[in-house]
Amino acid sequence: MNDPNRPSPRSRLWWILAVVVVVAGLVTAVVVSQLRSTTAGPPTTTATTTTALTTTAASALATKPTTTTPAAGSGYQLLWPFADEKEAADWQVSYREGGHQPWHLDAGQTAQSFTQGYLGYHSLDQITAMTVAGTDARVGVGYRTPGGRQNTAALLHLVKVGSGQDAPWEVVGSDDVPGLTLTTPAYGATVSSPMTVGGRITGVDESLRVLVFRLGQEQPIGQAGGIPAGGQDAAWTAHVSFSAPTGSTLTVAVSTGGHINDVERIAITGVRSGVTATG
Repeated sequence: MNDPNRPSPRSRLWWILAVVVVVAGLVTAVVVSQLRSTTAGPPTTTATTTTALTTTAASALATKPTTTTPAAGSGYQLLWPFADEKEAADWQVSYREGGHQPWHLDAGQTAQSFTQGYLGYHSLDQITAMTVAGTDARVGVGYRTPGGRQNTAALLHLVKVGSGQDAPWEVVGSDDVPGLTLTTPAYGATVSSPMTVGGRITGVDESLRVLVFRLGQEQPIGQAGGIPAGGQDAAWTAHVSFSAPTGSTLTVAVSTGGHINDVERIAITGVRSGVTATG
């Protein structure tokens, strides 16, 4: 006998289905909410993290100690681009604050800027070799021949000036390259005007040009050109008049060329002007 108050099997099935639908909806809502909470982050958190990382990196760069070549008392003549350690330190401040002139941190770019910008040898537009050992660097500057080969005109010597990981590079002289040397005046000597300049050369029908530079002046402060030279390891000499304040650091550069490039070999040295330095 059927109980009239007892739900039929079909009614029970509908109740079960209804409960399943409600539970499934609740589970879906929880999962979606959880996904949203784990995949979306507040933009302020990302911005704060980036700022913190940037500040930390800049602080580490500014405070990390690095042994560098001291300019004063090192025996080097600071030829370019800084006149002393104070100028180098002033640049470091501007670089740390605003990224000013980052090329000072690149030995190759510094050597090329010195050769083309300061000395005016515009056709020497190639970096032919470079070795960097700590705070010391040798950079070959030169030109490309019509056949496409690189020729080295000079091997410049650079050192880092000041302290810190961002200590800048400074040109202090050059190593001799085959065929042209500049031995007079001696490196670091005190000179007066007129100055005797000389060295040795190997070549045929060479015509030498001597230039004298002083930091802060765009044009050479002294020059002598058309100096005939040639032979096998033959001596050459010239006299150059100039005018500079006493104690100035001067760059003396000699060049030859005209065969396959207007400038093919150069040699430089650094000296200081004496009390009679008037041309």
